Amino acid sequence: MPVDQGDRGADDGYRGASGVAVDPRPRSRWRDRVHTTLDLIRANPVGRVTLKIAVAVVGAIVVTVGIALIPLPGPGWLIVIGGLVIWAVEFIWARRLLAFTRHNVQAWTRWVIGQSLAVRFLLGAVGLVFVAAVLWLSLKYSLGIDVVARVLHYLATH
Repeated sequence: MPVDQGDRGADDGYRGASGVAVDPRPRSRWRDRVHTTLDLIRANPVGRVTLKIAVAVVGAIVVTVGIALIPLPGPGWLIVIGGLVIWAVEFIWARRLLAFTRHNVQAWTRWVIGQSLAVRFLLGAVGLVFVAAVLWLSLKYSLGIDVVARVLHYLATH
């Protein structure tokens, strides 16, 4: 399948028999449909601008929600990366940032897997303490619920 060289990035070096750049990864049918639809939209100047604006707005909303959820336990970073994936449909800088993020997450994962069980346990414990502290501070300062004070009061009275 030929690679569209418009907004999608540089030639990755794979060439078919005709000398046309070929994507080395096989695509599923739904990805082919999405790419065909996006190419049809981009073929019209109004469609191209409308698509860029829609992708920018939807991506910004998703990233904003993700950033708001980062301090809370849950999928805050995952939602931010989802917004980056949406932006990557139209923007090269988002594709590059997504590739950088993927590379660093994979490097971190490989590093952690290579560590001893004690180091992995320590990293997990530090992560849990961090999440607990963020949850406690979020509850205390946003909802006015001091969980630590309530637990200490419960322990003192029972």
